[in-house]
Amino acid sequence: KVALKVLPPAFAANPTRVWRFEQEARAASGLNHPNILTIHEVGQHEGRHFLVSELVEGQTLRERIRGPRLATREVLDIGVQVAAALVAAHGEGIVHRDIKPENLMVRPDGLVKVLDFGLAKLSHLADGTDDTIDISAADRRTTPGAVLGTTRYMSPEQARGFDVDGRSDIFSLGLVLYEMVLG
Repeated sequence: KVALKVLPPAFAANPTRVWRFEQEARAASGLNHPNILTIHEVGQHEGRHFLVSELVEGQTLRERIRGPRLATREVLDIGVQVAAALVAAHGEGIVHRDIKPENLMVRPDGLVKVLDFGLAKLSHLADGTDDTIDISAADRRTTPGAVLGTTRYMSPEQARGFDVDGRSDIFSLGLVLYEMVLG
């Protein structure tokens, strides 16, 4: 079983949306981590852009938060898994930029998967070398001053349209942890 994500025809007419869709696929497919959604294929059929990923059964963290209050142990377990995924992504020069409960799936066995790299930004690695994913220099940046993401979970730098790095994702994870604890 797999999941299909298809870009609706109305969005396919917009080059920016197509670019973001393809960026999500490139960013996520370059990562191999148990807490990051696995992308199997990216393609186009009869003019429709699609990606094929693993099917993750369970609940979004948003749905889980709306249920019974999370135990401290579960909050910590979810936080550690998301942090591990972010370490892997940041190690490859990828900043997610949209960490929020809707982009985190919790499987029935407790495994957490980070989804939706549609706003991912590629940056240089800490050692100054280029990232290992083959994306042109033009794709490594977005429009200066553009605000992308979900305002409620953005770092101050991201909300102000400044350039961000992995610390922005960590800030967002902190907000998600805060929300999990408070319900």
